[in-house]
Amino acid sequence: MTQHRFLIIDDDKTFCAALAAALKRRGHEVLVAHSVSDALEEALVWKPDRIVTDLRMPEEDGLSLIRRFNEDFPHAAIIVLTGYGSIATAVEAVKLGAVQYLTKPVSADDVLRAFDETSSVASSDESTEQAPPLDLVEWEHLQRVLQQCEGNISEAARRLQLHRRTLQRKLSRGRGNR
Repeated sequence: MTQHRFLIIDDDKTFCAALAAALKRRGHEVLVAHSVSDALEEALVWKPDRIVTDLRMPEEDGLSLIRRFNEDFPHAAIIVLTGYGSIATAVEAVKLGAVQYLTKPVSADDVLRAFDETSSVASSDESTEQAPPLDLVEWEHLQRVLQQCEGNISEAARRLQLHRRTLQRKLSRGRGNR
């Protein structure tokens, strides 16, 4: 297994600590930052080859971080995490240079798999593009509508033309699960 240098950027300290501990147990070096300014300072010294950043943070969003990291650390692969996934922000993140976009909750295995899938696709000669699975697209759409409704499940169900219990059941199954 190749050891990597991870920089995790998220204002959720509990999530950062759990993800960092899990990555360390798998043999990786990990540094955590809870703000954009700390992340930029630490990255200059740390020189990570893998960056995991939250999309929403108090100072700046993860999208602006992608731009800055791509300029300063073009060798580093970047994954964007968010609790509020949407196709529009996923497309924007990838256009800016993120290699993957994951919706929370995620495990260390999810993060490692996302980096591994990206590196195997990048090193592959195949240029075939696969559409995301339908259940993942549905999950992201549900999350976007729920975000627009400020977490109000009844209103989101009305907008989606679903029964409230049906929406709750779909949400409880999680991302990408039928």
